[in-house]
Amino acid sequence: MSVSAISKRYARALVGIGAEQQTVELYGEELGKVKAAFSAEKVLRLLLESPTFPMEKKSAILGDLSGYLQLSDGMKDFLGLLLEKDRLQYLTQIDNDFRKLADEMSGVLRATVHSATELAKGQLDAIRQGLEKQTGKKVELTFDLKPELIGGIQVEIGGKLFDGSLTTQLQRIEDTLKKG
Repeated sequence: MSVSAISKRYARALVGIGAEQQTVELYGEELGKVKAAFSAEKVLRLLLESPTFPMEKKSAILGDLSGYLQLSDGMKDFLGLLLEKDRLQYLTQIDNDFRKLADEMSGVLRATVHSATELAKGQLDAIRQGLEKQTGKKVELTFDLKPELIGGIQVEIGGKLFDGSLTTQLQRIEDTLKKG
């Protein structure tokens, strides 16, 4: 089974359980905490994913981590299942798939605005409102500073890139001039 299929299966299950218990948002936050802990502490992740490290010790470490992060019982059970089924290495992809499914369920689209300069809050609000009007869904924006764009903006939403950057416009002009 492919990594994508595995991660989607577990993400779908967690979203389903979260929807039943009305804890989708909580599970998303907790999954993010665990993912951040694994990113920050590489040794922790390696120990929990190691096939040679004893399962009892892995369970104890995961229990301590769950207590430290103050995770809900549902998330503790979910992580225990991932540990038992040797699926902890897919946690990052499960988190990504979980967020996509949770956003679809709640009607939220995530977009990233890339700009050569900082944008004012009013400008970002106007972009968000325009995207919400265009898509008919609630849009959550993140901002990314990209000085190499020279000017203008790029917006990534739903796997598509809308490019109004000066760099791209100059590239188009250059291509037109080269073609004659």
